Amino acid sequence: MAQRKILQEIDLHVLRKVDKATTQKSLADEVGVSVGKLNYVLNALIDKGYVKAERFVNSKNKIQYKYLLTPQGMSEKINLTKRFVARKKAEYEELRAELEEMKRCNI
Repeated sequence: MAQRKILQEIDLHVLRKVDKATTQKSLADEVGVSVGKLNYVLNALIDKGYVKAERFVNSKNKIQYKYLLTPQGMSEKINLTKRFVARKKAEYEELRAELEEMKRCNI
C-alpha cells in the first residue's frame, strides 16, 4: 500500500511537469528520480494513454521527444491530485491531534 502511494506521487509529479520538460534528464531532475526510473514511469504513462510522445528534430539535428498530456492524462492528474490532497489533509489532522495531546501532557 505504501509503495503504491509512492508510485502515485511519482506519477503525479511527472504528470504535473511533463508538458514543460525539454529533456528526460531535466524532468528526472525536477521529479527527483533517476533518468532510468523516469523512463520507466513515462513508458507506463504512455501505455496507459495518459501521455503522448511526439518526435521532433531540434536545432542540433538530434531527434527528441515532446511529451504531451492527453485528456485521459489530465483526468488522471486531477484524480491523483485529489487523492494526494486528501492524504495530506489526513496527515495534517493526525499531526495536529498529536501536537494537541503533547501540549495537554506538558501543562
